[in-house]
Amino acid sequence: MASPWTADEVAFMQRAIEVAERGTGRVSPNPLVGCVLVKEGQIIAEGWHDHLGGLHAEQMAIHDAESNGFSPNGATAFVTLEPCNHFGRTPPCTEALMWAGIKEVIVAHPDPNPTVRGSGFQVLEDAGIKVRYGLLENEAGLQMRPFMHWCEHRRPMVTVKMAIDCQGSVDDRSQQAQRFTSDVCLDRVHQLRKECDAILVGAETVVRDNPSLTIRRIETDRQPLRIVIDPHARIPSSSTVLNDAHETLHMTTTFRSLEALLNQLGDRDIHRLLVEGGPTTVHAFLDAGLVDEFYLVKSTVTHAHPVPSNLDSSTLEKAGLSHASDEQWGDETVEYWTR
Repeated sequence: MASPWTADEVAFMQRAIEVAERGTGRVSPNPLVGCVLVKEGQIIAEGWHDHLGGLHAEQMAIHDAESNGFSPNGATAFVTLEPCNHFGRTPPCTEALMWAGIKEVIVAHPDPNPTVRGSGFQVLEDAGIKVRYGLLENEAGLQMRPFMHWCEHRRPMVTVKMAIDCQGSVDDRSQQAQRFTSDVCLDRVHQLRKECDAILVGAETVVRDNPSLTIRRIETDRQPLRIVIDPHARIPSSSTVLNDAHETLHMTTTFRSLEALLNQLGDRDIHRLLVEGGPTTVHAFLDAGLVDEFYLVKSTVTHAHPVPSNLDSSTLEKAGLSHASDEQWGDETVEYWTR
């Protein structure tokens, strides 16, 4: 069956998806969105949602066209997400597209958010603008996966990262607490933190490591919410997460269950949660079937006094995860598992 999309249309939407990445770590709880304007077969402008409260992708693309001497009138807009039709931090994108004289809007993914959900398409069509959607829908949906997950479940997508030595150990008790992975791997972990809204650990991690759980090795405009599950109030009052300038949710007697915590985070517009805790915390999430993706970082070092992770392929498969790919983060091999 022939594709309903031309090669040029696919290329234009692929470019919109690429441009959307520029908002990584800056727009949550909004999703990453990109837009390109095309006229006579050429891209005349690009836009992306750059930061929370800033212009949306469509609005930026229209501004980009006008700033560079191009009229958007009669152009086709390729947008990765259905244009919004409500007043939020910015005016509706549907109005911006209509005022600019856009003749056609091609969208990758419909917006599942109840405040939009089809109304953007309807308003544009009622204004005489041709609308088509579904071009690279899966690719755009994957890029916006945390947002899509939150819209469906009203709680964050759970990402787990765990590093183990060549024997499956998470720590070496013969030494003071220290990392055992390469600098390049650590940079990638900080990038992963930037892509998440919150980081969670258990009390044992704070007692042993006294981590800051912040983004330090790459540039960022914000720090994630830190969450410590500590029902027995074990962590020292001098812990870094309790004394620096960044926000920490210290769950002591208020902790009821992981499900209740995720619902609480969802109510706070937390779309992606990174779990960096030890084996007890990670297995609690796995046993509850709450893990959506897992980065298993495998080092070549050997711990003298190992702390077993008790983690293997069967454990991850039992939790509903499948081995999707292998990556290289510096010296470490990383298995990526996903639901």
